[in-house]
Amino acid sequence: METDPHGSDPDRPRGADIARAALEAARAQQAERGVTRGRPRRTTTRDAGEATRRRRRRWSGPGSDDRDPQTLGRLASRLSTQRGWAPRLANGSVFGRWAELVGPEVAEHATPTALRDGELTVQADSTAWATQLRLLQRQLLGRIAAGLGPGVVTGMRIHGPTAPSWRRGPRHVSGRGPRDTYG
Repeated sequence: METDPHGSDPDRPRGADIARAALEAARAQQAERGVTRGRPRRTTTRDAGEATRRRRRRWSGPGSDDRDPQTLGRLASRLSTQRGWAPRLANGSVFGRWAELVGPEVAEHATPTALRDGELTVQADSTAWATQLRLLQRQLLGRIAAGLGPGVVTGMRIHGPTAPSWRRGPRHVSGRGPRDTYG
């Protein structure tokens, strides 16, 4: 007797029979572990957190949902809030958006150098600009609060340019030094 090369042997199991046998074996394993089939049971309010984890959602519906596509900015904002990075990112945005927050003219003559505990340290190009910034301090704080939110910058410390140092070399004598002999 000749066998068919295409596998039409009646004793040989077919694809559907193999799948049925595998399903029965999986159900038998679940029964041994005590897992039941079907929908999860209704839970009380104390088991609500567990029930929401087990419940399978089918579609998001007409309203917006967390499972809908999100913009990268919204995801980054949510991640920074969850991880506690929001205050440090707000501090960094003061430096990144300085020209936008205070205006191009002020940004051309002053640069932020440090932000610690809500106090922004600003370095001005000249003493005249340092004086001008001290006079504009309230308006600048208002602009920064409008751009970044209240509480990021609560005060400003404005410095003018530093004077040249007359100290030369590793050794120095305190006091007036040679200047007291000029006349």
